[in-house]
Amino acid sequence: MTQTALILVDMQNSFLHPDGENFYPAAPEVVAPCLELLEAAVASGAIIVHVCDRHREGFADFEQPRLPVHCVTGGFNAAFFEGFGPANRPNEIQITKRRYSAFFATDLALFLFEQGIERVVIGGVKTNVCVRATATDAFGNGFEVNVVREAVNSNRPHLSEASLEDVERYIGKVVDLDTAKGLLA
Repeated sequence: MTQTALILVDMQNSFLHPDGENFYPAAPEVVAPCLELLEAAVASGAIIVHVCDRHREGFADFEQPRLPVHCVTGGFNAAFFEGFGPANRPNEIQITKRRYSAFFATDLALFLFEQGIERVVIGGVKTNVCVRATATDAFGNGFEVNVVREAVNSNRPHLSEASLEDVERYIGKVVDLDTAKGLLA
């Protein structure tokens, strides 16, 4: 049986809470599907990776010329959205990133290899930025990639769709929610 991990990308107040600095109207649509994935992973004992984007207050950050200061560590926006983040459930970890990909300059690949993981199921925000970068690096590290269509979106729907097409063509699979829950079983 292929060992599978769930990777939930940036399920934080910044994107999902109406008062978040990066909130967009479609963002809350990923909450229920991501919670279903989380429940499936908990039920099966699959590894759960909660990825959070966090930056240091008052320090230069390479992303800043492209993006405004965001998700400052310790602030409301950097906190996990209700229902997400480590909650003392078995088999869950947190990965803090400062770039788009959950793999870049973190120990995520090493950790997953150590656990015998071969396949990842990915949900979160935003499809065309952090989800896609994470999927690309998962593929580059040798993992079978599955991005869950209902569990990802963006404030740029056309870029979200283009990213999903690229994932399907070059990186892995775009799967529906039921298929993803089956992969986590």
